[in-house]
Formats: sequence, C-alpha cells, structure tokens
Amino acid sequence: MVTQDSIIYQQKKHPFLMKNLLIFDLDGTLLNTVADLAESTNYALRLCGFPTHEAEAYKFFVGNGINKLFERALPVGEKTQENILKIRHFFLEFYGTHNTELTVPYPGIPALLQKLQSEGVKLAVASNKYQKGTEELIQHFFPEIKFVAVFGQRENVPSKPDPTIVHDILTVAKVEKQHVLYIGDSGVDMQTARNSGIDAAGVTWGFRPRSEMEEFSPKYLVENPSEILSIVFK
Repeated sequence: MVTQDSIIYQQKKHPFLMKNLLIFDLDGTLLNTVADLAESTNYALRLCGFPTHEAEAYKFFVGNGINKLFERALPVGEKTQENILKIRHFFLEFYGTHNTELTVPYPGIPALLQKLQSEGVKLAVASNKYQKGTEELIQHFFPEIKFVAVFGQRENVPSKPDPTIVHDILTVAKVEKQHVLYIGDSGVDMQTARNSGIDAAGVTWGFRPRSEMEEFSPKYLVENPSEILSIVFK
C-alpha cells in the first residue's frame, strides 16, 4: 500500500509526480548488451562445432532467457536439450568474465536514472537474463543507483511475459499498480506489462522494431530517454 506519508513526501519532491515506481527491462532498454551476448554465444557455438551468427541476429535471439537464446542460435535439427546445456556451460564460462567489455548504457540512460532517483522515484529492474548476470551488470554500470529490486531469471520463477516478476517487485516496493510504469524494448515486455495490469512504455532505441511493440498497444512509445520524464512528471 502507498501510505499517506509517502504520497506527501513524493509531492514535496515533485508536485506533479504521476508514477512512483519505474520498472525497467535490462537488455535493449538500459544497456546495449548485444555485442557481448553475440561474442559469448558464438564462442560457445564454435567450441561445440556449430556455425556462428552476426551480432545483429542476436537482437532477435534474446528476450526469453538464455536457454531460449541458445535454442534459437543452434541450427535446425540440433536444438536438443543436450546441445542447449552444452552451449549454456561454455557461454556462462565466457560471459561471466567478458560481459562488460562491449556492453554500454544507451545514451541518456545514466542521466535519466540519476534524475529519477534525485526526485524520489523508486526504480527496479525486471529482466529475463539470469539473476547473477543481471545483478553483475547493474552493479557495474549503475553503482550509484539504489534500485528497490533487481530481478532476473530466477530458479522456479516463470520468465516474462509471466507477470510474477512484476508482482514480486510490487511487493518489495509497496507501490500500487496505478502508480507504476513498466519500460521495455520488446513485445515480451509490452505483454508483461499487460499481464501485470500496469502501464507500459515501449522504447524504440532497443533490440526490437517499433512495430513489435505496437502490436500490444502500449500506453506510450518513446524515442529518447528524456521523454520518460514527461510521462513521470506532469
């Protein structure tokens, strides 16, 4: 529940605050991770004797967790559970020590997060990247941002677009749905927001085309991180 004291505090911070909690997707929304994901998956594919892919292809492989990434990257006829687990082993071995080499925050994202934090807006991350990888990237690239929750793909918790991850964040943050905005770059993200019963903002700078998000009719589509401020502060 949002308490009266918290509402008064937020109004003092900004008299026209429309959203108290922003939940961000990670890959393709906060960070451009595609080059490191491609490098690491191609490393694993080569070790297992499979063909590799151009980095651009990985924009359409990611989004549903790493096992689905490996399934999509494997050749037709080789998408077995055994092969997926082999690729996963070598991927984690490599990505764990190379996951920040080519990854960068999208332009304007660090400034956006700093501004939101300074205005008292709660921030959280909901990703289909495995939990340890999600935590490592957030800690590395945004050490000064105090997220109320950083959730990736966790054992025995269904992946997005299942709404469980959002419900878990709402429980931690103690914010009601009408005060929440979910921000992501894919149809999976827009569907997650819809399944959770919260407003969505689709960002056009990420991995997936604008048309994919439009299929789910998000309340907002934004071209630049600064536009998110105009949604949060009216």
